[in-house]
Amino acid sequence: MNVCVFGAGNMGARIAEVFLTAGHTVTMLDIKDQFLERGVNTIKNDFAFLVKKGKMEQEKADELLGTLKTATDRKAARDADFIMEVILERMDLKKELLHDLDNICPKHTIFASNTSALSVTEMANAFPHRADKFIGCHFFNPAQIMKLVEVTRAIQTSDETFNTAFELMQSLGKIPVKVNEGPGFVVNRMLIPMINEAIGIYAEGIACPSDIDLAMQNGAGMRSGPLHTADLVGHDVNLAIMETLYNETGDTKYRPHPLLRKMVRAGWLGIKTGRGFFTYDEKGKEIPGGELTVK
Repeated sequence: MNVCVFGAGNMGARIAEVFLTAGHTVTMLDIKDQFLERGVNTIKNDFAFLVKKGKMEQEKADELLGTLKTATDRKAARDADFIMEVILERMDLKKELLHDLDNICPKHTIFASNTSALSVTEMANAFPHRADKFIGCHFFNPAQIMKLVEVTRAIQTSDETFNTAFELMQSLGKIPVKVNEGPGFVVNRMLIPMINEAIGIYAEGIACPSDIDLAMQNGAGMRSGPLHTADLVGHDVNLAIMETLYNETGDTKYRPHPLLRKMVRAGWLGIKTGRGFFTYDEKGKEIPGGELTVK
């Protein structure tokens, strides 16, 4: 299958990697060559790690990287069978991209968004004459490791499109779940309020970040505590999801905590900026003794 992934950031590169490893023809697109270079390096580093661990032969890694195509021109998607949109979590940008691709891609193309909370029904309306070809496929970070994909129907999504996307996710070695569109889908509908509550517990001085995470790991069976998870996702993304949930439902339990807004304004976004509730080195490894202390 000819797959085009729009977005070469952390998630986009890893999703491209998943399709590439499964044997698909992959083109990764972004607006700047430097973004594409960074995305390719992400995949190279992942393959190098697998080779070092004996889970992939160097020849196989070189072969896969040799087949990966990159482009900044959207017309590179003119032969796409499957589009994965993994750009910024802004509805206006997503609609603009989809509207443009409507004039580029063939009639059979299926369009999927990796959005974590935005309405796939609204996105599908960017091209109402073929909205039945649109679906949500929400991967989880890190996409090359995490098994879950939320396969989310827009109200316009056809059974054929849904079944094709669901089976495709299974063929990638993922565990897809069937979701009808609703704010936050399944995981974030539950996870984001928990993260928000953990932020509130810290802000009230009830417990420090590491103890909050230890409590949830050892008392609720979480592999990673809520604040480490929040740092991994990125606080700009967490804030965007919370605002979507709050705006869509009007329920105050989804209202972002002021401390989260303050951290985003400071650029303390988590692992990707080296500072969140914990601090991290350039490889994303936590630096001991670097917990957040807010005065």
